[in-house]
Amino acid sequence: MTNARQLAFIALRDVHKGAYADVALDRVLQKVNLADCDRRLLTELIYGSVRRQRTLDTLIDQLAKKKSDQQPQDLRTILHLGFYQLRYQERIPASAAVNTTVQLAKENGFSGLTGFVNGLLRQYIRLVEKIKTDPLQLPENPVERLGILHSFPDWIIQVWLEQLGLAETEQLCEWMNQSPTIDLRINPLCTSIEEVEAALQSAGILVRRISHLPQALRLIGSAGSIQKLPGFKEGWWTVQDSSAQLVGHLLDPQPGEVVIDACAAPGGKTTHIAELMADKGKIWACDRTPSRLRKLQENSQRLNLQSIQLCTGDSRHFSQFKNTADRVLLDAPCSGLGTMHRHADARWRQTPESVRELSVLQKELITHTSTFVKHGGVLVYATCTLHPAENEQVISAFLAESPDWQIESPKGLAFADSAYSTPQGWFKVWPHRQDMDGFFMVRLRKTNNSA
Repeated sequence: MTNARQLAFIALRDVHKGAYADVALDRVLQKVNLADCDRRLLTELIYGSVRRQRTLDTLIDQLAKKKSDQQPQDLRTILHLGFYQLRYQERIPASAAVNTTVQLAKENGFSGLTGFVNGLLRQYIRLVEKIKTDPLQLPENPVERLGILHSFPDWIIQVWLEQLGLAETEQLCEWMNQSPTIDLRINPLCTSIEEVEAALQSAGILVRRISHLPQALRLIGSAGSIQKLPGFKEGWWTVQDSSAQLVGHLLDPQPGEVVIDACAAPGGKTTHIAELMADKGKIWACDRTPSRLRKLQENSQRLNLQSIQLCTGDSRHFSQFKNTADRVLLDAPCSGLGTMHRHADARWRQTPESVRELSVLQKELITHTSTFVKHGGVLVYATCTLHPAENEQVISAFLAESPDWQIESPKGLAFADSAYSTPQGWFKVWPHRQDMDGFFMVRLRKTNNSA
């Protein structure tokens, strides 16, 4: 079976039963050998249908007699695929979108409803082409309007509106619905950015550099399988978004130091720390998930790094590291609201309650891991979320309880006075402004009069 739409239906059925979208996609890809164009279509249909779920459900609600949540789940999934192609895939002719969706209904137990599927999709086309109107009717309330139009839960829209206002929230929504770019971080211990650029360009891969980041290259356009790109096996580079690369530079580890990465897996920042230290010194990579630590180990071996030691367990319960580290990185578990373009289903999995639970965990982690730092040492707190409860509020609460800690502005770094910096001293990357993942990061210094 090599029909991309049928495979998308199978994967989406798994997603609606609770599977992560990327896991469901991998599962179907492993069973077939698809041409690159079919693989791209399959990926687009799965991620797009999950990402735009609220919009697609609203179309069903407004055009069908039965609301989306009253439709059989598999039929709802088939309608999502049809409406997604009609609304968001300009290269697919409307007739092809309708005919293939009707065929999906026929082949997956809904042969008696093919007329309904055909009629509903053609009703959408008629409204667009003949009446020249958007079939999607939007409410006036700005939170609901943006939530339905751009397919986000109302509570996420509200969090952004409070920080950004209406115009920028809309820009952020649009950015989050784009397909993600891939950034590489070159390994300066075995190559140069010029060498990697040349190797990729000779393989027909377009790249561009990113300001403030001496190791970063962004792939332009489709690059195919990452593992097949020049330099992967040789450990010349690893995949890491630009925002995540900023974190390593903010920590600014030095050769010979002891560094603890408290929530290390899958290890992108750990290996960056090793590169910045010229692989000299000791890095303790801590994580409570052994399988994710194995990925870190594989990646550090591929990059030929020797300074990383693994430590399995919950960093909140470690006592052996007290006052031992020159620097600690706490890349805290978070809601991931800054990386929703990469994780299509994250917007539907997180809730205000899960954010509250995460903020409690984050406060526990920073309180305990701060004890790992020697007098005069540094702790960097970072997340890939844009929720103040997980960022500014965690740091403000920690500083209020910890008079021996203070925010330190990292003078001398290339991005110290950049667009990411704030008057409070922390760094916040807004994707629609900086064109990279959303991130929060702050550098804290343990003062010498600490207990």
